Amino acid sequence: MNFTSLKLLATAMAVMASLAALPAHAGKTVDTIKARGQVICGVHTGLAGFSAADSNGKWTGIDVDICRAVAAATLGDAEKVKFVPLTAQARFTALQSGEIDMLSRNTTFTLTRDASLGLSQTAVVYYDGQGFMVPVKSKIKSAKQLKGQTVCVQSGTTTEKNLTDFSKANGLNIKPVVFEKLDAVEGAYFSGRCISYTTDASGLASVRNKSAKNPADHLILPELISKEPLGPLVRRGDDEWAAIVKWTVFGLLEAEENGITQVNVDDLKANSKDPVVGRILGSSEDTGKLLGLEKEWMANAIKATGNYGEIFERNVGPKSALQLPRGLNNLWNKGGIQYAPPIR
Repeated sequence: MNFTSLKLLATAMAVMASLAALPAHAGKTVDTIKARGQVICGVHTGLAGFSAADSNGKWTGIDVDICRAVAAATLGDAEKVKFVPLTAQARFTALQSGEIDMLSRNTTFTLTRDASLGLSQTAVVYYDGQGFMVPVKSKIKSAKQLKGQTVCVQSGTTTEKNLTDFSKANGLNIKPVVFEKLDAVEGAYFSGRCISYTTDASGLASVRNKSAKNPADHLILPELISKEPLGPLVRRGDDEWAAIVKWTVFGLLEAEENGITQVNVDDLKANSKDPVVGRILGSSEDTGKLLGLEKEWMANAIKATGNYGEIFERNVGPKSALQLPRGLNNLWNKGGIQYAPPIR
């Protein structure tokens, strides 16, 4: 390589380095959110543990907490979020049309949804799988005992398609009884119109806890017939906003892995000498500027909701009403598959 080529290469590398150091442009969605002073988040109409409103209109659940964490990271305040309850049929249209800024509604990532809806999948918040619930008195112990039986299922979901695939693959001739609204599915199952109810296993646990007269009268069968990686979606075409949502989820996982909690976040921000903790909390490096956010973006999110493990335990974990095991949703170094790229 001659002197001229070396000089051009050095100039190009210097330009790239300077560009990399510049703060990111916020993007049109973030500009709109900051002007509005509020993140508008689409959630489930009522699924305990994930997104449900109490009698006072207060929303709780994993998906709700993700919305709050994103609001705290973006606007510095977890209360600056508006929740819009959406049915399975309306959820994608609401995001496509701009009615909401993000969809955080126990939604499965699939190729079709990624490639054809004009939406971007961000990060997996909950690894789930489709299961079946039956009355204990039915004596059914396995999903393969459902041959020729009626199964209640919600339309417009991956659940409906998975049920058809499972039935065909195993020659079961299952008879789907399809309803548009979740309340109708639940009502049909509990009234005895179907011998089984199928949806994500976490959803079955939620429904059993919330709607059954006696939860012990209903059994969730051991088989899972699908992979259901659930997480928030945003509109395609605004990479800056997609990055904020994605890295907020990653940051909650990184916080748990590094022992940062809702209780100790301020103390660690002020006193920790750990360079990883410093980067996450903005006390040593300003990663926020790379996302068009404040230096303490992740500290604000953790202070608002706690880390990923705290969110899980509070909403669906063994000590919650749903009593779900951590399972696949444990950290990668604790036997699970939750694994976040590093914040650096």
